[in-house]
Amino acid sequence: MSTTIESHSQPAPVRRPLLRRLVGFNLLTAVLLGVAGYYLGWFIGHQVSSGKSFKFISATDENDVALLLAYLFGVVGFLIGLGFANYPVSRLLGKHASLREKEDEGIGRYFGLCTDHKVVGMQYLVGIGLFFFIAGLNAMLIRTELLHSTPTTIAPNQYLSLVGMHGAMMMGVMTSGVLGPFANYFVPIMIGARRMAFPRIEALTFWLLMAAGFILTSTIFFGGFPTGWTGYEPLNDQAVMGMDSYIVFFALVGISMCLLGLNMIATIITMRAPGLTWSRLPIFVWSVLATSVLMVLAAPMLIATLAMAALDRTISTSFFMPGGGGSPYLFENLFWFFGHPEVYILALPGFGIVLELLPVFTRKPLWGYRLAVSGMLGVALLSFFVWQHHLFVSGINADLRPFYMLSTEIISIPTGFIFLCVMGTLWKARSSFTVPMLFCLGWTFNFLIGGLSGVFLSDTPSDTDTHGSFFVMAHFHYTIMGGLIFTFFAAIYYWVPKMTGLRFNERLAKAHFWLMFVAFNSTFMPLFVLGMKGMPRRVSSYAPNLHGLNVWVSISAFVLGFSMLIFLFNAVYSLIVVRLPAAANPWRSKSLEWQVPTPVPVNNFEQIPVIDSDPYDYGTPLGIGGTEPATAGA
Repeated sequence: MSTTIESHSQPAPVRRPLLRRLVGFNLLTAVLLGVAGYYLGWFIGHQVSSGKSFKFISATDENDVALLLAYLFGVVGFLIGLGFANYPVSRLLGKHASLREKEDEGIGRYFGLCTDHKVVGMQYLVGIGLFFFIAGLNAMLIRTELLHSTPTTIAPNQYLSLVGMHGAMMMGVMTSGVLGPFANYFVPIMIGARRMAFPRIEALTFWLLMAAGFILTSTIFFGGFPTGWTGYEPLNDQAVMGMDSYIVFFALVGISMCLLGLNMIATIITMRAPGLTWSRLPIFVWSVLATSVLMVLAAPMLIATLAMAALDRTISTSFFMPGGGGSPYLFENLFWFFGHPEVYILALPGFGIVLELLPVFTRKPLWGYRLAVSGMLGVALLSFFVWQHHLFVSGINADLRPFYMLSTEIISIPTGFIFLCVMGTLWKARSSFTVPMLFCLGWTFNFLIGGLSGVFLSDTPSDTDTHGSFFVMAHFHYTIMGGLIFTFFAAIYYWVPKMTGLRFNERLAKAHFWLMFVAFNSTFMPLFVLGMKGMPRRVSSYAPNLHGLNVWVSISAFVLGFSMLIFLFNAVYSLIVVRLPAAANPWRSKSLEWQVPTPVPVNNFEQIPVIDSDPYDYGTPLGIGGTEPATAGA
C-alpha cells in the first residue's frame, strides 16, 4: 500500500503441550459433553413433565419438555466442550486469558474453537457444504417420489417431513451461505483490518449453526414435522416431537444470524483502514452491511415467535391457539415479518458478489457504484414492508391488499438499480469468460426470471390462483437457487484460490457450470406450467395428466444433482488429490484481499494500509492492458 500509519507486533502464540491439545477442549470433548448434556436435559425434562419422583420415564410424543430441554442442555454442553466457557471463567477467576485459541495448531484449528476469522471462514465453507449436500439429497428423494402420480415408496406424512427438512435446511443453513465463509474470511482483509470486532462471537455463530443443522437432521428419529419450512400453526402445536427439532433448529439459526450480523456491522463501521471512506468501500462489503442490518432486525422476531410456539407446545400457553384466545394468524404475521427480509438476506450477498466480480472480468470500473449502493439499501428497507403479500389468501383485510401490492411492486425499483449496474458494467466490456464470470452471467438470467415471475405473485388476483402451487416454488427457486446458489459457486471458484493457494480444474469447472445452468432451467421452468395447471406443492399425489411433465422435471433434477457431483469430484481431485497450485493473483484483481500473501498471515497485514484510491479503477491503462494491475490503493 502507499502509506502506513500503524504497526505493532503481536506476541508469539504459546504452543500448548501435545497432551493438552489431545485431551483438552476440542471437538471430541464437545461431542461427549453435548451427549451428556442431552441426556441430562432429557432426564430433567421427564421429571418436570411427569411431576413424579426422580425416575427415568420413557419418552412419548407428548414429552416436548424433555426433548426441548435435552436439546438446550446438549447445545450448552457442546459449546462448553469446545472451550467457549474458558475465557469468561478465567477472567472471573482473575487469571490471564488469551483470545488466540488454536491459531497455532495447524490443521487441528479447523476442528475446534478458533478466533482467526480466516479459519472460521473455512469452517463455514465446509460445514455449510455438508448440509447443502444433505438438503440436496432430500430434493432428489422428493423428485424420485414425484416420478409417480400416486404415493409409492414414501408415505404422505413422511413426504411432508422430507419436504420440510429440505426447505428448512436450505433456508436456515444457507442464510449464512455467503456471509459465513466469504464475509468472515474477506471482509476484514477488504477493509484493512487484522480481525473481526468480536472474534469469539464469530466462532460462536459457526458452531451454533452446525449444532442447529444436526438437530434438524435428528427430527427423523422423532416423527418429523408436517408443516413445511414455515412451521404454521395450528399444525405446529398438533405435531409430534419432531416439531421440537424444527423449533430449536430455527431458534439457533436466528441467534447465529443475529450475532453474525452484529459482528459484521461493528467490524465494518469501526475497523476500516484509514482512507477507506464509505464511497471507497468495496461493493461486496456494502452488500454484507445491508444483509447484516436485516439479520439484526429480523432474526429476533423469528426467535420470539418460536419461543411462543414452544411455550404453546409445552406449558399450554395460547399465543397461537384459538381455543385459549390466541390466533394462528398471528403466527403467520410474525413469521413472515422475519421470513420476507430473510429472502433478501439470501439475495443481497449474491448482488454483492456479482457486482464485485464483474469489474474484475470486464476490466472496467463498476458502473453506477452509488446507484448500486442505493439499490441494496433500498431493498433492505423495503423488505420490511412487503411481508403480508404471503397472506393474500389467508384472510387479510381487503383494505390492506392494495398497500402490500404496491410495496411489493415498488421493491422491484431498487432491485432494478442492481440490474442497471450489472448491464452498465457489461456494456461494451472486454469480458473474460472465466468460470466465476459464467456463474455471474447465469445469475443475471436466473434472477431476471425470478423477478419477472414475482410480479404475478405480488398482484392479489393472480396470486389467488397461483398461491401454494408449483408456480410459487418455481419463482422461489429462480430467486434463491438461481440467485444465491449460482453466486455461491461464483464466489467459490473466485476466492478459493486465495483461501487455499490451490485452483480448480477449469474444464471440470466449466462442465459443472453448463450442466448446472441447463439442468436448473430444465428443472424449474416447467414448474411454472405445472403451477398454472393447478398442481399444489407439498403433496405427493397429482392429476394423471401432469405425469409426463413431472417425469421431465424429475429427470432434469437428477441431472442437476449430477452437476453437483462434478463439482464435488473437482474439489476433491483438484484441491486434495492433485493439489493444483494457483497463481498469486490469477484474476489480476486490484482488490485489497488479492494483495496480501497466500496463505494469508494470522494478522493479515504487517502494517495497517492507507487507502487512497477507489476500489474499481480498472479504467486505467494498466487495468485494460495485458500487464499486471497496480496494487489497490497505491
